[in-house]
Amino acid sequence: MVEGGMKAVKYLVFFFNFIFWLCGGLLIIIGGLAQSKYSEYTDIAGGIFTGLPIYIIIVGCVIFVVAFLGCCGAAKENYCMITTFAVLLILILLLEIAAVIAGYVLKDEIEDAVNESLLDAQKEYIDGNEVVQETYDALQQEFKCCGANSSKDWIDQNATIPDSCCKNMTEGCATAPGVTLDDIYTEGCTQKLEATLINNFEIISGVAIGIAVIELLGIICACCLMRAIKSEYEVV
Repeated sequence: MVEGGMKAVKYLVFFFNFIFWLCGGLLIIIGGLAQSKYSEYTDIAGGIFTGLPIYIIIVGCVIFVVAFLGCCGAAKENYCMITTFAVLLILILLLEIAAVIAGYVLKDEIEDAVNESLLDAQKEYIDGNEVVQETYDALQQEFKCCGANSSKDWIDQNATIPDSCCKNMTEGCATAPGVTLDDIYTEGCTQKLEATLINNFEIISGVAIGIAVIELLGIICACCLMRAIKSEYEVV
């Protein structure tokens, strides 16, 4: 059994794993809430909105399991389990760093993907796809936007501006006599969706950095505990 200063390290490993475990659970909850909130837009935005929440849920589950493994390894003072825990923690840390870097590099491509998806959905809306119409109407009302790039998109496609573009939505409001641009949303949904995605990404990046610090400290403590356990085995 480890003693002295290494006993303190053992309890530190417990502490960091508890925080790590809580972070994993929090990510699962956040991912689940985001998935339930934005899954309705899958029909018009493709996997852009659903991909990120699923990724967060997967990372949360992995962190949850790894934290449990670390706690068991520390409790049993098992060299193999602590080593596995440290290796998995390093891999998670590297994947998080890679994901954050990739996110920043692909920011511009996100805008193009969102815009293309919305333009395609707009064509389906005009063609009478009821599922897309319902989803697009909900999107325009929630994000207070109109069309992919602006309300002019509907006119350019020889279509009537939907009532969901109205600031005060009522039946026939977009084509009512005397309606002006002040009565409808003119900003495109691409900009609104992109802003939401980037804002969420920045929040997630901040959380990832915080978790990365905990992971780094956990790795250091795990390595110290591994060394103490190994030394004890050599003495025996």
